[in-house]
Amino acid sequence: MGMPSMPELLVILAIVVLLFGAKKIPELAKGMGSGIRNFKKAMKEEEEEELKASAKAEKQVEQKAETTEAAKTEEKKEA
Repeated sequence: MGMPSMPELLVILAIVVLLFGAKKIPELAKGMGSGIRNFKKAMKEEEEEELKASAKAEKQVEQKAETTEAAKTEEKKEA
């Protein structure tokens, strides 16, 4: 099934206007726009948190590796 043609879109628009009224449509569009904006913002924040968490985990792994390497070096010096 393809995209609706112009007459079909006009019929759908007419039905929407009849159901909601001409004054309500801009309010609905504004509500949808703010909802989409909030969704995108939440997704971006979640992605940033994941990046920070992975960077923190990577840093901890590096520190643990450095600590292990230092301990091995110290053991070799004692032996």
